[in-house]
Amino acid sequence: MALCVTDTERVLACRDGKAAMNLKLISIFVIFFTSVVGISLPVLLARLFQGKPVHDKAILLIKCFAAGVILSTSLVHVLPDAFDALSDCQVSSRHPWKDFPFSGLVTLIGVITALLVDLTATSHVENHQQGHNRDGGYAAVGTSEELGMCKKIVDVEIQHTEQEKEAEELMKMKQRLVSQVLEIGIIFHSVIIGVTLGMSQNQCTIRPLVAALSFHQIFEGMGLGGCIAQAGFSLGTTAYMSFMFSVTTPMGILLGMIVFSITGYDDTSPNALILEGLLGSLSSGILIYMALVDLIALDFFHNKLMSGQPFLKKVSFIALLLGSTTMSILALWA
Repeated sequence: MALCVTDTERVLACRDGKAAMNLKLISIFVIFFTSVVGISLPVLLARLFQGKPVHDKAILLIKCFAAGVILSTSLVHVLPDAFDALSDCQVSSRHPWKDFPFSGLVTLIGVITALLVDLTATSHVENHQQGHNRDGGYAAVGTSEELGMCKKIVDVEIQHTEQEKEAEELMKMKQRLVSQVLEIGIIFHSVIIGVTLGMSQNQCTIRPLVAALSFHQIFEGMGLGGCIAQAGFSLGTTAYMSFMFSVTTPMGILLGMIVFSITGYDDTSPNALILEGLLGSLSSGILIYMALVDLIALDFFHNKLMSGQPFLKKVSFIALLLGSTTMSILALWA
């Protein structure tokens, strides 16, 4: 309990509502700008290289860097913050929060939920493809002798072509699903960041956070933008997803400011800490699953570009390591 009192005294010493308000207004515009820059870079690079021989390799390297950023975001940023929020003395001294590790449980729920969504969507796409193949068949016309001569050649060619088209379509649908679910997980995280910053009246906390979150949004935006670029969305969908990512954190800051002005709650209140811990744990579980299963495992074990090209595999691993290292270093400040 003494720790709670000490922390409260330290926070009160830095409290300045007017200075905090000015810093938060500045952060809205700065974070929006850096978010736009971060998510636009990989999308623009993908369009720049489109049609060139290095296009597929460039997209793969961007996506590997993105996977490292997202994995680090989930394990180094989101999950520890969620654990700290539920371990705060104002929360951990209450029932049932002191009786059970809820941060781990909700993270597990996030992983299983992401798996369920993945399985359901993949099954739906596969059933749709099978139904399309059955409906799209045609009846052969001709004598049995003519059919016998052509059957072996034509059937093999048609089957091979259809299998390639089905695999490409399935992969494209999978990549779009990954991008959409990934954005949901990142939006949860961004809302938590924004609301926490908006509710805070501690200028000592806000000042370094504005700079750190600017870099945070650049790299997280690059992570999401890399997946959006590979998924091949239309221009309208790409612009919409980019806009939603860019405005989520600034809108969260505004929401936090409104909540504080109405209720007087700040980021140190028990209810705010519980909400932050639960939402953070859920988004962490989603991001961990998406990074490991749908990004890293998919690219390193099931990507045709990787097979037979050891150098590309090494460069992709370096891109993954660079993304995770860069994002992990930012945990020193945010």
